[in-house]
Amino acid sequence: MATMATAALSSTPRALDHSSFHGASLPSRVVPIRTLSCTKTSALSVTAAASVSTPRYDLNAVRFEPIKESIVSREMTRRYMTDMITYADTDVVVVGAGSAGLSCAYELSKDPSVRVAIIEQSVSPGGGAWLGGQLFSPMVVRKPAHLFLDEVGVEYDECENYVVVKHAALFTSTIMSRVLARANVKLFNAVAAEDLIVRGGRVAGVVTNWALVSMNHDTQSCMDPNVMEAKVVVSSCGHDGPFGATGVKRLRDIGMIDAVPGMRALDMNAAEDAIVRLTREVVPGMIVTGMEVAEIDASPRMGPTFGAMMISGQKAAHLALRALGRPNALDGTLEEAAAGAQPELVLAASDGGDVVEA
Repeated sequence: MATMATAALSSTPRALDHSSFHGASLPSRVVPIRTLSCTKTSALSVTAAASVSTPRYDLNAVRFEPIKESIVSREMTRRYMTDMITYADTDVVVVGAGSAGLSCAYELSKDPSVRVAIIEQSVSPGGGAWLGGQLFSPMVVRKPAHLFLDEVGVEYDECENYVVVKHAALFTSTIMSRVLARANVKLFNAVAAEDLIVRGGRVAGVVTNWALVSMNHDTQSCMDPNVMEAKVVVSSCGHDGPFGATGVKRLRDIGMIDAVPGMRALDMNAAEDAIVRLTREVVPGMIVTGMEVAEIDASPRMGPTFGAMMISGQKAAHLALRALGRPNALDGTLEEAAAGAQPELVLAASDGGDVVEA
């Protein structure tokens, strides 16, 4: 993956970008989007500032720098619209930012030449990974998925054949911060995937709309959606629900698969192995990962353990990389390619990395 913040996220120093698939990260020469009269602050300087024990202003007499309200609106609108333009045609769209979707995006973003858009219907990404089970905060992760926690930098208590993260939100916030810091990843939260783009028997993208609009189609008229083309779609919509398993349910509705039987009763030992094993490209152009796998294959539910979500997401990422013809851990090309320089990545809508004047 591209270079991340230098601050250590774990008490044990680790190479932040070394894949738990035993592949090395690919070198990156990322060209960031240039912004108008703004200066990019490095992660190192932020870390250094945070290490100062006292604030650099008088807490008894704080005055914020003046700003025009229109500037605030323009900054948000211009940057968001630039992202929409940039990712209207992208490499991979990950639908669903739960633990599997975020793990997939994390693994994908190690290749700086691959652009990744994440679509999440909720305002708050993370899916069910903000808590463990039954509103309990600890997260149980069975080995060998602890290797992924090591790589991401999440501390845990180690037991014989499993580990425990003290709060599930620690994992979710950590991997989310790692993913969102990547120059080749954009999260579109509060956005729903209403449908699929299908051409010539192949999934070629998603039909999108703001989630609140999707939920109110019956109350208004003519609220047409938008589109996002992609070479590969990764469906990580979770188990059945209002926005759950929507990818495979839509495949069933349009006749691309026969049925979505739903997941079976809980069996942790069978479930996690099955979810990882059955993570695959179910139809041309669409890979299914995480709990959505259990819905399409009628495999057991896994309950409050999260290791399969992480490894299934990683596997989905490498399936997507293979489909893109990129180095991946499934065909043994990752380590060989890691030694070579990769092309520059320009994330902007115009040549040279500029954005349009507001």
